[in-house]
Order: sequence, then structure tokens, then C-alpha cells
Amino acid sequence: MNRTHTFSMSQPVSLSPRLLTKQNHIYRETGGVSEGNRSRGFRPAFLDQSTGNTWLSRFADGRIAPVHVLDGLPSGLVAERDGGGHVKVVIDCVIAGFLRGGLFYTRAQAARAAAH
Repeated sequence: MNRTHTFSMSQPVSLSPRLLTKQNHIYRETGGVSEGNRSRGFRPAFLDQSTGNTWLSRFADGRIAPVHVLDGLPSGLVAERDGGGHVKVVIDCVIAGFLRGGLFYTRAQAARAAAH
């Protein structure tokens, strides 16, 4: 399947569970989602574009998650939580992607790499 995926960069869009769902829909059936690239060694992760720091996706209890989960991110990256303590929004410099071999891949980069 050959798809081109673009996001408008005109204004920052803060990562939220809703945006993660939208990204998963956009990248479905490609290596831009966990189920499409896990077998190639990609692990869901997040990148703070302002610092270059990366974090593997984790559940709130610290266990590594097999998909993108916001609840395990460091509190300094969280912009808003709901009444139950779940992350609603993270700061706008954080993006979802994948780690493989110590390198961060955006969803688009992972989709391209997994296709080869």
C-alpha cells in the first residue's frame, strides 16, 4: 500500500488520546502504527522536540506499553489531566513516534522504513 501522510505544521497541535487515535487511523495498515512495525523492532515512543529527549511509551505504573500511551510520560510533559489522573494533553513540543536501535522515527519515517 502506498500512501502519503501529511500534517499541517501551521500551528502546533498538542498530543492527546484523541490525536493518537486520529494518527492511528491515518497510518493504519502501514508501519506508522505499532501493529505494522513491531515485528521490525520498532517500539512506540515519544520525542520532546525542544530537548531531543525520548521516552518509550509506558503505562502509568511504569510498564512498557505495546502501543502509544500518554499516562506514563514524565509529569513535566503533561499539560492537562482529567479527574481520574489520566493525561488529556501533553505540551505541544512532544510527538508520537517509535524507537529502534536507539534512533527516533516519526510515524512517517517508521512507515517508510517498515515498507522496505
